[in-house]
Amino acid sequence: MDEESAGQRLDNFLLRHLKGAPKTLVYRVIRSGEVRVNKGRASADTRVQAGDVIRVPPLRLAGRAPAAAVPAREFAVLFEDDWLLAVDKPAGVAVHGGSGVSSGVIEQLRAARPQARFLELVHRLDKETSGVLLLAKKRSALTALQEQFRARDTGKTYAALVWGAWPARQKVIDLPLLKTLDAAGERLVRVVSPAHEAARRSITLVRAARRVGPCSLLEVGLKTGRTHQIRVHLAHSGHAIVGDPKYGDFERNRELARGPLRFARMFLHALELAFDHPADARRITLRAELPAPCATLLASLESS
Repeated sequence: MDEESAGQRLDNFLLRHLKGAPKTLVYRVIRSGEVRVNKGRASADTRVQAGDVIRVPPLRLAGRAPAAAVPAREFAVLFEDDWLLAVDKPAGVAVHGGSGVSSGVIEQLRAARPQARFLELVHRLDKETSGVLLLAKKRSALTALQEQFRARDTGKTYAALVWGAWPARQKVIDLPLLKTLDAAGERLVRVVSPAHEAARRSITLVRAARRVGPCSLLEVGLKTGRTHQIRVHLAHSGHAIVGDPKYGDFERNRELARGPLRFARMFLHALELAFDHPADARRITLRAELPAPCATLLASLESS
């Protein structure tokens, strides 16, 4: 394994190098223990390092039709220099391809910027979530920023509109989460007992709240960064995010989408991201204003 790939997650490393291998196949051989790093079993989130010896079993790939060309697309730029690129990701666009998604932000940006020698996601946002998304243009920047994310040295603020009146005294949600699969094989996260052997402690901070008609507008921070953490914590607290297609109030969501407001997305937006620049350590704070559909919904609810 070369130095240029150092610090990557094992799953991302394999997906980049095993051209044509379905994502489901790559994850299956990792889970089964057939992928070895330095002769030992490894998980999908193992960080590979320069000099590692990675053994992959022979993979028999069925003949497939040529993949459709990835559309070249630029996104609204919030910040860019020689090390970093931050964009305002729209709702409904995955950050990367896989699991039935042909391409995402990263593939579309690479297609739009063929001259870029290096471009990688620093972190991820759910497909349904909009807002600040950070990418690295150098391997050294990626490694430094991912270390900040792991050490919780970054500051994240999300805007979430939830159903009902949020209790002003509830400012911390400290509930363990467990990732599972539903009957259709889709990823599902739920709150479990702290005694559960696979439970992962998860802490969400509700920083501010104001009533907006039948809803509450929250500013939410994260002490941990679990999959679907904000969505599950808020729904478990009895205040699901408006428009959430997986953990939300499906009947109310349907009425909102079909009614005069025509709001058909999830109201969860990555509003701000703060971090230390990997080149000179200056603190950078990026902000993506609420998308027009969210701002319009708030104005309509406030005036009704």
